[in-house]
Amino acid sequence: MAPVLHWGRLYGGRDGRERRAVGSAVSEEIGVGPHPEPWPAGEHLDRELLRDGDRRNVIDRYRYWNVEAIRADLDDRRHPFHVAIENWEHDRNIGTVVRTANAFAAAEVHIVGRRRWNRRGAMMTDVYQHVRHHASVEDLAAWASAEGLPIVGVDNLPGAEPLETAELPERCVLLFGQEGPGLSEAARVAAAQVLSISQFGSTRSINAGVAAGIAMHTWIRLWSTPLS
Repeated sequence: MAPVLHWGRLYGGRDGRERRAVGSAVSEEIGVGPHPEPWPAGEHLDRELLRDGDRRNVIDRYRYWNVEAIRADLDDRRHPFHVAIENWEHDRNIGTVVRTANAFAAAEVHIVGRRRWNRRGAMMTDVYQHVRHHASVEDLAAWASAEGLPIVGVDNLPGAEPLETAELPERCVLLFGQEGPGLSEAARVAAAQVLSISQFGSTRSINAGVAAGIAMHTWIRLWSTPLS
């Protein structure tokens, strides 16, 4: 029997545990069930997960691990690029950006503008990802300058350098604008360089979440060592 698509959404608390909304059509549960006894020992393990099972959105390596242990393990191998996105109108792409940043082990995600953002698209990955808030682009620029990180804007603007041929710095902040207007004027001023993503179809633009994923993977191809 073919698995039925999940049409419910995952929600969860700050403990990283996910709950599926009532009404989800599920024929195949994600994750793993309770761990057979005797349980393995280790401070990185969560006894509740061992007892009840682990249905979280994590790779198999982290099954039954507690949140703090997962974050600490990721901290040992995060990449030196950061991701920033402007948030002036509660952009729904931010959750996707956070989830993708977690997938590519970005050092940190920076939310610029409104502090609150829509976490639904993050699929609980924000629990394991460092997220920092800046009230303005100027605040982000000051922080990046103090850290010695150039800001690289990504937007299809006149005069922007193609991402496909650009020299992307190893240590940098990839900055994305609000869905629709793109990079704000302040963001364009703060950026040491602005890169564009080549398009070949009829649409004027791709959304910020997709653009962020393309840019992050470009960095991965340039600078990351494949996992063995």
